[in-house]
Amino acid sequence: MQVTVFSAKLYEHPSLEAAASRHGHTVDFQPLRLYRDTASLALGTPAVSAFVHDILDAETLGLLARQGVRLVALRCAGFNQVDLKAAEKFGVTVARVPAYSPQAVAEHTLALLLALLRKLCRAHNRVREGNFSLDGLLGEGLCGKTAGIVGTGKIGTVVARILNGFGCRLLGYDPAPSTTCEKLGMTYTDLPHLLEASDIVTLHCPLTPGTRHLLGEPEVARMKPGAVLINTSRGAVLDTQAVIRGLKSGRIGALGLDVYEEEDHLFFEDLSGQIIQDDVFARLMTFPNVLITGHQGFFTREALEAIADVTFRNVSEFELTGKCANAIAPARRVSAGSNPKRLART
Repeated sequence: MQVTVFSAKLYEHPSLEAAASRHGHTVDFQPLRLYRDTASLALGTPAVSAFVHDILDAETLGLLARQGVRLVALRCAGFNQVDLKAAEKFGVTVARVPAYSPQAVAEHTLALLLALLRKLCRAHNRVREGNFSLDGLLGEGLCGKTAGIVGTGKIGTVVARILNGFGCRLLGYDPAPSTTCEKLGMTYTDLPHLLEASDIVTLHCPLTPGTRHLLGEPEVARMKPGAVLINTSRGAVLDTQAVIRGLKSGRIGALGLDVYEEEDHLFFEDLSGQIIQDDVFARLMTFPNVLITGHQGFFTREALEAIADVTFRNVSEFELTGKCANAIAPARRVSAGSNPKRLART
């Protein structure tokens, strides 16, 4: 089957080409994002592959369907960018990659956390300038800290296992508790108590209507003074303005982000020669206790290979049977193999 791959970066080409060949498919790489104005680039192909910032709204899906596209193979776990009702209406199957590398995102979460606690970025810059003074670099250890994990699916569970190894006390918030986390000694509680008791709060949620601004002004006000907040899930799980106020007041002691509420026009692009027009993002960058990476938590060689393989396995399964185990549309398959109440990002 011919597949038009949108938002295709050069670093993806080798893994995608290898997986496509292995599964007997051919690819047409398009560096542009998929939305209504670029949908025509898929003319003549029965399947497209899309990424996190592609816009699969009703208009785009309608255009794809009229061109003969029957499958959208997402190269990601999240699907908040897809109008699932429209996909079902137009007869377009949407499949995702539900769990390509929980370890990659979990390890990146810990990288952000450790870099903030030990002030590694400031130390690195200082040493490069020949300054070996330790003034202002006093850090904090992880052992003995209380870590609150919001969402204990595959990624949250790996984070819990790592933090347990560092000697942290574990608190969890998820409507569907993980037996693995409970065996690690995690205590499940409600979100207010988790925020009040945790030295570290790390988020591993999908973006749904129920989790949008899950941490807003009231929740930030409940946080333990000086707590570290990490978000490697979806940007809009945080109310960014509330977080900025929390940083200014000292309620949030440090912030690590791999995602951002309005990242669509920033992340995955080289804007180094331009003035960043997003004033909120620019404000975040002024804080010395904020560390931001550009949605690279998933970005390991192993994860790219896994994403490519599952993507084209989805294509093969659809080609052979007209169905796909990893389908999220038609809507009747959304909850297949999962708990619809679960918070966790898988």
